[in-house]
Amino acid sequence: MSCPICAGEIDQKYRPFCSRRCADVDLAKWFSGAYATPSQDPEDLEKAIDALENDPPKKPH
Repeated sequence: MSCPICAGEIDQKYRPFCSRRCADVDLAKWFSGAYATPSQDPEDLEKAIDALENDPPKKPH
């Protein structure tokens, strides 16, 4: 088995990753939504459109 991020040899301490860095890269992908599965449900699409149209833009902190 190889690391899913860099394809390096896994380390049992960080399994299934090879290092703390690759584990953190994977965690960042989860947090950013990179692993999200897009919905094909029309109701979900309508809710998303309504939310974009009705919510005022938010200022960054």
